[in-house]
Amino acid sequence: MGARKHNKAEERKTANKTNFVAKAQSVPTSPRKMRLVADLVRGMKVELALHALQFSPKEASNRVYKLLRSAIANWEAKNEGARIEDSGLYIQEIFVDSGRMLKRVQPAPQGRAHRVRKRSNHVTLVIGSRTRKEE
Repeated sequence: MGARKHNKAEERKTANKTNFVAKAQSVPTSPRKMRLVADLVRGMKVELALHALQFSPKEASNRVYKLLRSAIANWEAKNEGARIEDSGLYIQEIFVDSGRMLKRVQPAPQGRAHRVRKRSNHVTLVIGSRTRKEE
């Protein structure tokens, strides 16, 4: 393994001690719709993001809400007895990648057929904590 690749791997390991990750794969929503919700909460504090997602009318917000709750549970597993309000948790990174596409055929006029692409996506959410100095 090259030195550069090795250094990047070491950086990721040390970063994961302070960052907590949750992933949702093959979510049956188009990536474009999911990115709208991801952009809504990117960089927000965790408490504010939970409220924003809970009251958002978009269907994709329910899935991101569950994913955020999962990331918080991962944080709580490592930090027993700590309070979320005091820790300064925020959404450090959230990104949406396209997943597999199911291709279906729909009948069209004059004996033709149109292709229907049912898209899915993968969402990765990383939460980190800010200290008072960083804010």
